[in-house]
Parts: sequence; structure tokens; C-alpha cells
Amino acid sequence: MGRNLYILAGTLFLFALVAFGLSVSNVAQQPGSPGDASLWRTMGLGFFVLSMVIALGGIFSTLFEQAERRAEEARAARRRKP
Repeated sequence: MGRNLYILAGTLFLFALVAFGLSVSNVAQQPGSPGDASLWRTMGLGFFVLSMVIALGGIFSTLFEQAERRAEEARAARRRKP
């Protein structure tokens, strides 16, 4: 599950970079463009924070899976060694 969270975090980070790029380019200042520069910056910041939270969830998920696997290996080793 950790790998899926990393992929989701990476995708959201890419969206954050695109939104920040749109906020500094002239695309956001053109008439008829969707929103203004501050809206793009806010969306970029939201995507960035959300991607960091999801990446943290992926890290915790990976750490807990590793700890569970090592505990299971230690229990199996104790059972084999009488």
C-alpha cells in the first residue's frame, strides 16, 4: 500500500508544480482564463500540502509493514530454535 501512496503523492506534487507554474506565467493573467494568479497559487499550495501528508502516510505504512515483517521473522526464528 505504501507504493500506491507514493505514486499518489508524486502525482499531487506534479499538479502542485503545474499550478505554481501557471501562477507565475502569463496564462493566469489572460482574459477568460480559469481563475487568477492567487487562485493558482492557493491550489498549488493545497496540492503540495496534501502530497506531503500522503507521502508521510506512505512512509508510516512502509515502516509499519517492515516492523511487522521483522517481528514475524523473529517469532519464526524463535520457534525453530528450541
